[in-house]
Amino acid sequence: QVQLVESGGGLVQPGGSLRLSCAASGIMFRFYAMGWYRQAPGNQRELVAAITAGGTTNYADSVKGRFTISRDNAKNAVYLQMNSLKPEDTAVYYCKAAVGVGTSYWGQGTQVTVSS
Repeated sequence: QVQLVESGGGLVQPGGSLRLSCAASGIMFRFYAMGWYRQAPGNQRELVAAITAGGTTNYADSVKGRFTISRDNAKNAVYLQMNSLKPEDTAVYYCKAAVGVGTSYWGQGTQVTVSS
């Protein structure tokens, strides 16, 4: 059974930092591309950051220079370090694992709220 479990969300003040974690099980993690997506109320889910199996990263323009995605294949985990958080970063953040064509899995999401 495939499971992706996100953690690390919460309430933070503008300018603060959070580190999200996603623990994967039931997949050959090292072969999967991993991504962080977010969805704010009334908005579509959007890609925040992704990392390939080989370690290549890409970011949404809105988070470049503030967020960093990383992975630890030994721990079957992917992380999202979020710095200089803004109120517009408020959303539910989801972890996604994908391999090949048409095979992907999602976590249940973790809420991030940026507010004073």
